[in-house]
Amino acid sequence: MILATLFNTCLRNARAWAGEDCLLCGAEPGPELLCPACIGELPALPESCPRCALPSPAAAVCGSCLNRPPHFDATLALWRYEFPCDRLVQALKYRDRLALAGFFARALASRPLPEVDLIVPMPLHPKRLAERGFNQALEIARGLARCLGTPIEPRAVLRVKHTPPQTALPHEERAKNVRGAFLCKLDLSGASVAVVDDVMTSGATLNELARALKRAGATRVENLVIARTVHR
Repeated sequence: MILATLFNTCLRNARAWAGEDCLLCGAEPGPELLCPACIGELPALPESCPRCALPSPAAAVCGSCLNRPPHFDATLALWRYEFPCDRLVQALKYRDRLALAGFFARALASRPLPEVDLIVPMPLHPKRLAERGFNQALEIARGLARCLGTPIEPRAVLRVKHTPPQTALPHEERAKNVRGAFLCKLDLSGASVAVVDDVMTSGATLNELARALKRAGATRVENLVIARTVHR
């Protein structure tokens, strides 16, 4: 009941600023930035592995996660990272449409989510943060924390290694690129942690962050992401 009340409050607050046309089709949007029709057409994920969110028959743990378990324990992704979801993520990330962070947060809050002790946004390196001016994962995480009433620790983890963008690297080099990139400053002994990020591609960055959180004592790490890249 408490979580439902918090979510409804977030939704009511959204109506105050969601008076512009739908970002995708230009129709009257209703209570959100997108009209109900466009929200319904966002690309849903197929049955997926509960650990990495890649397609898996009957939503079973996939062979890759069985053979080489990642450091994170579960992943919830809202949509596939393809049109038009990719345009929305890019609009937040590169065109400063910060209102989309609230839309993404409310979409996450509407799903059945695990109970966690702490929300941690994927950190940016200070140089990348200075270039962009904001951390899109932090903006989404703030909205989610407000909706759920869950504590957020935006400074719990430092990104201490400035790495090239993962998208510029071959898949097999991505884990090496982010190795040692994170430092967790908190004692997380016995804590369950939700990591919030915008897009999960290979999962290497989220895996390395989960490694740092587990080293700090976290017993469980779950990824909450907006979109998952699904290779066909």
